[in-house]
Amino acid sequence: MPLIRIDLFDQYSDENIKTMLDIIHKDAVDCFNIPKRDRYQIVTKHAKNEMVLLDTGLGFERTAKAISIQLFSRKRDPQAKLKFYHQVTNDLSRALDISGKDILISLVENGDYDWSFGFGEAQFVSGKL
Repeated sequence: MPLIRIDLFDQYSDENIKTMLDIIHKDAVDCFNIPKRDRYQIVTKHAKNEMVLLDTGLGFERTAKAISIQLFSRKRDPQAKLKFYHQVTNDLSRALDISGKDILISLVENGDYDWSFGFGEAQFVSGKL
């Protein structure tokens, strides 16, 4: 964990999505000090009319390259979150030419009782993790 959900328009190729997932995971490992095999990512592609990502009044327009990244995670250090936002934006911009204005990131925190990695067990609570 974290569980990372990525919503994007359906124009992205499989190769671009793989690159995107690899970058986001690398940055999560780096910023949150998680194990490399702690990788849970889900991608959902949308038609143009299925996703609206406005600017919250900040004064910019997103393009067809806009993506939304949601992390569901245990509590994280505020500085690590800021580093993650910055690093993901820079790395995706550099590798896939996605503008910073097209990257929306949201981190949703939860606790140990909110995770079961299988077998109907809360492994953080049982001590297995």
